[in-house]
Amino acid sequence: MSRRILIIDDEADIREVVALSLETVADWEVVTASSGAQGLASAIEHQPDAILLDVMMPGMDGPTTFRELRNNPATARIPVLLLTAKVQSTDQKRFADLGVEAVLFKPFDPLTLSEQIAAALGWGECPEPNPGNP
Repeated sequence: MSRRILIIDDEADIREVVALSLETVADWEVVTASSGAQGLASAIEHQPDAILLDVMMPGMDGPTTFRELRNNPATARIPVLLLTAKVQSTDQKRFADLGVEAVLFKPFDPLTLSEQIAAALGWGECPEPNPGNP
């Protein structure tokens, strides 16, 4: 089953690497947006299975974009994973407190990114066994 992922990141290089990784490794459909505002519109239009959202963007940052997604009934149930270079524990706690599904860190491994997303969302494509099942 193919998944549709929306990548919202202001850095074109990151969007390209993530898109190529998810399309090639997991055979997922990828939609991209270069800003929070564009991402909100794309989420409504494309209704992705998940959103990979950059934290630091000019204009509308990731946490603000996340709140807007949650406040819109058309996007409120779409799982969101944050993608960030901020790895300090205070930042991690603040991001986790937002209610996102997971926080993934830059730099990331393009070969395992889809596995990290699938594991965070409990998707069956995750090749790693569930620790609860022998």
